[in-house]
Amino acid sequence: MTYKSKFGFGCMRLPLTNADDPTSIDQELFNEMVDIYMDKGFNYFDTSYAYHNGMSEIAIRKAVVERYPRESFKICDKMPTWALTSQEDNDKFVNEMLERLGIDYFDVFFIHNINTPWFKLAESHNSFEYIKKMKEEGTAKKIGFSFHDTSDLLEKVLDKYADILDVVQLELNYLDWEDPAIEAHKCYDLCAKHGLDVYVMEPLKGGVIVNPSDEIKNEFKEFNPDKSIASFAIRFCASLEHVKMVLSGMSKMDDLIDNCDTYENFEVLSDEESEFLEKMAQKLAESVAVPCSECGYCVDACPEMIPIPEYFSLYNLSKNQPESNIYRLYFDKLADEKVPADECTYCGTCLDFCTQKIDIPEELEKVCEHFEEGFTPYAGAP
Repeated sequence: MTYKSKFGFGCMRLPLTNADDPTSIDQELFNEMVDIYMDKGFNYFDTSYAYHNGMSEIAIRKAVVERYPRESFKICDKMPTWALTSQEDNDKFVNEMLERLGIDYFDVFFIHNINTPWFKLAESHNSFEYIKKMKEEGTAKKIGFSFHDTSDLLEKVLDKYADILDVVQLELNYLDWEDPAIEAHKCYDLCAKHGLDVYVMEPLKGGVIVNPSDEIKNEFKEFNPDKSIASFAIRFCASLEHVKMVLSGMSKMDDLIDNCDTYENFEVLSDEESEFLEKMAQKLAESVAVPCSECGYCVDACPEMIPIPEYFSLYNLSKNQPESNIYRLYFDKLADEKVPADECTYCGTCLDFCTQKIDIPEELEKVCEHFEEGFTPYAGAP
């Protein structure tokens, strides 16, 4: 396997025509991005039943399946574990996904987001046995699961099911590598121990890594002005021996071009670069108020439907860039047009679904206090 073959197109954050509507995929731009990606020899697309409220699969059908020969690309899709209510749902969702995509088999198929509550759902509805049967019947060429939890749970799952699996998809990046809450290094080692390939999601931690403080940006420029911050993060993941695929969610053409350049001119991470990233990981961890990857699973679980990642994003921005427009966004857009952060009831439902193990109710309280304190004087207010 070449390093170039490790570049996967993640279709969770596709370009939009309306930033407030996840279903408004900019199909024309996505088609252009696909054409460049495919023309350069890349061919792996990762999606899910849930991405863009189901429109990600349809966008892939239009951009890829209807425009390229089936043997020229690979598609990974995922079972919506949280939506399972019976064993029959496995079949129902798989058939719906195949229809949305316009294909008759998956190159890779995952049980989506195994964590403590959803592992119980997958087991109670025989999803592991179901995907084993998918592989036996040729509906899936490779099978596995995506994982968002601690190494203890991963070890339990692999001890039971590793012999029927091919791949585990992990959240893995240099910021989470030694983070005791995420345990990316331990999870990677467990997959290697069981002889399973590792596919990487969130190499940029939902954008946290590429949107640091100006101080950290300057340190990257001083270290190597010719390489982007994103390229260091991608190379950290792709340089690992057991990593066979690194997903990049690309909503802009510039992101695609930068990633293509990284893989076309791939350099394995040097010892000096590794030491530098260790230092940057420590500084990033200290500078990020809330390490949210903006996956959105907490919103789906929240009874009040509070847009939690959006509040955390503004909170992080306001800590690093205390500008007036950020406060306007909070008060005039989020808190006014959507469910206010202070409507959190502290029920704790979101906690089991947070991939970053954040104490969400506590952090939302800090968000409210931070913006209320910054409201007066309201910079730029009439």
